[in-house]
Amino acid sequence: MDPSAFESVTGSTFDSHHSLNNHAALEHSAQCRNKKGWRRVVLNFTPSWFAVTMGTGIVSILLHNLPYNSNWIYWISVVIFALNVFLFVLFTLVSLVRYAVFRGVWSCMTSHPVQSLFLGTFPMGLSTIINMICFLGSITAAWLLPIVATIVAAASGGIVASVLENVQHAWWTVVFSYVMWGCGVSLAMIVLVVYFTRLTLHDLPPREVIVSVFLPLGPFGQGAFGIMQLGKVSMDLFPKTNSIPAAPFAGQILYTVGIMIALLMWGAGLAWLFFAVASISRSKFPFNIGWWGFTFPLGVYTVATTTLAQELPSLFFKVLGTIFSLTVVVLWIIVASRTIERSWSGEIFKAPCIKTWEEEQIQKAENKDEEARESTKESV
Repeated sequence: MDPSAFESVTGSTFDSHHSLNNHAALEHSAQCRNKKGWRRVVLNFTPSWFAVTMGTGIVSILLHNLPYNSNWIYWISVVIFALNVFLFVLFTLVSLVRYAVFRGVWSCMTSHPVQSLFLGTFPMGLSTIINMICFLGSITAAWLLPIVATIVAAASGGIVASVLENVQHAWWTVVFSYVMWGCGVSLAMIVLVVYFTRLTLHDLPPREVIVSVFLPLGPFGQGAFGIMQLGKVSMDLFPKTNSIPAAPFAGQILYTVGIMIALLMWGAGLAWLFFAVASISRSKFPFNIGWWGFTFPLGVYTVATTTLAQELPSLFFKVLGTIFSLTVVVLWIIVASRTIERSWSGEIFKAPCIKTWEEEQIQKAENKDEEARESTKESV
């Protein structure tokens, strides 16, 4: 064989072997780049960030519906609402970039036992925007968007139905909202029983996630507000649509029963509130993005309180609702300032599922290198 030809063959084989066996090294280099600059922020931008929009949105709603309101407070609520819309759009764009640029992160995140649960923060953050638009009086039927979280969707449906001009559209919205309310509340009660059993048989959650003890306030508060809102709309809507003709006062009955159920749920939420406050007062806990779990559950419970103040009417609930509202606003300011501080330093951008994703990417690169080596051996 011609020596020059042999050298040519062996040289090309070596180059092919060298280039094909660099996948792992290239993957390690890429992961080093992912730990710096905008790539680190985007890669570690988890769905839990949408809890920020939930907390910000509920603060704008509380200020808008504050029992003792004024013109300047109204405009503050509008400014916070505009901030919430900006944050929601920004977080959505960053999330889209995350899953488009870093392939495999979506499947890794959805299979994570904790991070996947935060996907529900996206529709609930969106619902606060829809509800505030309704309160500001600028909604049309085109704004009727599908909401995933059932209890939040039921409460949002009651708000949307109150501003729809088409009576039949409003009626169907109320009917479906009642169905979703029943599905969501019943499932929430089942989960709460399991959760209470867990707390009874075991210790409190770790201090990193101790804020989760406030989450049961969400179903109670949102459920109470939702059933009152649906009853109020039904009382006005059912006579117009001649619904349940055998019971001419069906709308009024639904309204009365809704307030009674709301009082029961508010009382249950009050018991959980005392339990949650007692739980977090036992130890210090570090700041993380989970602190936004304070704002939304307390916020929707406060919305239920202020709604009871309007519907009963009650001076007690009016004063208590104002105190709760101001407390949530102060809490939102504290959590928002800590979030901005940690975001500036980069400490808050830590996604638990990314380590697994990085290991999977390295394993895939090593598998490619192994296949390249086997291919090179066969060619030689």
